Amino acid sequence: MNKVTNHICREEISELTPERFVREYQKPGMPVVIKGLMADCEDWSLDYLCQELSSQEFLSRWYGNPRYKLDKRQWQNIGSGVQTKSLPFTTYAEMLRNHTAHEQDIYLAKCSLKDTSLEEKASRIKIGEKLGLEKPASDFNMWAGPGGHVEALHYDTLDGTLMQLHGAKKLVLFPSSQTANLYPFPVSVHLRHGLKLRSWFSQVYPEKPDMQVFPKLREALQYKQEVILHQGETLFIPAGWWHEVTALGNEMVCSVNRFWGVYPRSRALFSYSAWRTYLGILFAMPYMLTQGAIALLSRDRKQRLAQLWRML
Repeated sequence: MNKVTNHICREEISELTPERFVREYQKPGMPVVIKGLMADCEDWSLDYLCQELSSQEFLSRWYGNPRYKLDKRQWQNIGSGVQTKSLPFTTYAEMLRNHTAHEQDIYLAKCSLKDTSLEEKASRIKIGEKLGLEKPASDFNMWAGPGGHVEALHYDTLDGTLMQLHGAKKLVLFPSSQTANLYPFPVSVHLRHGLKLRSWFSQVYPEKPDMQVFPKLREALQYKQEVILHQGETLFIPAGWWHEVTALGNEMVCSVNRFWGVYPRSRALFSYSAWRTYLGILFAMPYMLTQGAIALLSRDRKQRLAQLWRML
């Protein structure tokens, strides 16, 4: 593994060529904050989003505030596996204004901007071209919700860019070498829960470490890195890097991410984290197929099949 520094570098886009980004950050798989990439981008405030998105519907995740008071080993769902509800954006905006979204921890997570006016605005940033990222592996996805919301500690199997478009977020990161010390949910959870629970999420709270239950976490904390991502900044998160994301402040916070193919391919091919994810998905298939068959036989088959599809 490449040497991990005790801080995340910050680079001005005017001084970072695509060749240097690939050589110093993408190829070795090192995170970096890039400033100035979105100098001409609008402020994606709540009023601006209402103007652009109006009554378009997005899937909201209903996390519920008691979740983060529980031992994570008691969780019954996580990430895309939590309860969801489709809402017009203007309805969700009202929930943010009256703080219902804060009180019930309701969040717009990984909402594709495809076929919205914001897709073109996100594309105008030309992040791939400016950084030398050649193979997008997803749409542009919006993450919008109340200050205080936490996306729990997890890793992704693809490289990612996180563009901060309104407000600020705090990220806690760990390199992939610390996977065993961060106590991921076992791959076997997929046999019982399908994709409601996910083996690429950690069972620990990095900000509230319980060393008696998770003694190896002490080793991982030596590699812990923190960064505040301010409006107008972009964070490159390499595949396999653990990250927990907290929306700061008390108002709406909005980001857009995109996933990219991992380069060089050897970084993905020899990634233990990636292979345990693929194994987890394989283990989830019997449960998902069974639930799919049940959904087909139910009266509300369309809704239930849609819920299963959203977990993928």
